[in-house]
Amino acid sequence: MAAFHVGKVPPSLPSIRVELDASLRQAGWLLSTLNLVTALGGMAIALTADRFGHRRLVILGTALCLVASLFGAMSGSVETLITARIFEGLGFITVVVAIPTLLLRIATPHDQRLAMALWTTYMPAGAGSMMLIAALVLPGTSWRIAWLVAAAASAAMLAALLLRARPRHELDPIAALRRPVLSEMAEVATSGGSLAIAICFGAYSCCWFAVVGFLPTLQVERLGFPTSTAAIVTAVVTIVNVAGNLAAGWMLQRRVPRVAIIVGATVSMAVCAAGIFLDGVPDLARLVLAGVYSAVIGVVPGCLFTAIPLHAPRPQLVGAATGLLMQVSNLGALLGPPITAALVSAGGWPAAAWLTSVALGIAAVAGLFLHWREKRKLAA
Repeated sequence: MAAFHVGKVPPSLPSIRVELDASLRQAGWLLSTLNLVTALGGMAIALTADRFGHRRLVILGTALCLVASLFGAMSGSVETLITARIFEGLGFITVVVAIPTLLLRIATPHDQRLAMALWTTYMPAGAGSMMLIAALVLPGTSWRIAWLVAAAASAAMLAALLLRARPRHELDPIAALRRPVLSEMAEVATSGGSLAIAICFGAYSCCWFAVVGFLPTLQVERLGFPTSTAAIVTAVVTIVNVAGNLAAGWMLQRRVPRVAIIVGATVSMAVCAAGIFLDGVPDLARLVLAGVYSAVIGVVPGCLFTAIPLHAPRPQLVGAATGLLMQVSNLGALLGPPITAALVSAGGWPAAAWLTSVALGIAAVAGLFLHWREKRKLAA
């Protein structure tokens, strides 16, 4: 439900620009504000959750998304809407960094990998579903409807959390000896395993948002699709990423090595992603390649989230390691689209293949380094 607030924006931008007279630059800020908030505050908010209580932060973040979305729906100017997006970003990252620690506490040791792999579906499932809803609802209506739908989803989720999660004693805060916040941030940021996970996820996000972010433009310019059709196709391509997330959990449960999954997916999908942009590929085949890319590359988040408990410096810093992953991931999401735009402007669509190839190459190298760290840790 938190990811609904991510997916509501892209299909709504044309309506927002007409109704609020928003410039292209302001539209860009609406898209990137949430990523910017997460990139700046992921680890700090995670450490706040460790001290304040993860369940409290999940409830607070869901309530913040609800209120901010309602406030945004009533906005009379694009500046007010961007302000609301900042608070939606705070609510989103608060929910996302707090939940994994709770999942690890309530899942049995045997099921932890599967639970974390299921957790990674939150972004493609939530954002993709909301993109699809918005693409179907928006023609003939205002963007405000999308904001109200997202607010209603958060309201339903908040009610469920208050009724079902709040009374559960196994989710009560656990007292633990804490070090100063800056000391814990430094401990996580200088941990080789946590840093490798974050870099791998950041490279994945950079490539992912480069492909999905420009897929609507590619459809409109090359295939002549109407905007609504392009939005629906993009939403479907986003949702099929869930298949990879779930496949990662299934393979890890059957002891397939994490490095084989990450390197196999990133290397093969570097070729697939390049095919989306290179000349000579039939136009409809590009959409097929985008769907294949989205489904297969989805194994990467599933592998990385399940690696966090193993590579966090201490069990008490799992939340902070998740926060670092989210920060670098959103940094990649911020950098991917503008780098792609610059490459396309300089050398046409085929130039975008340079970004996808380099980013997935970095992800593969980070996966190999993570495997080396994992072997050393298990041997010790």
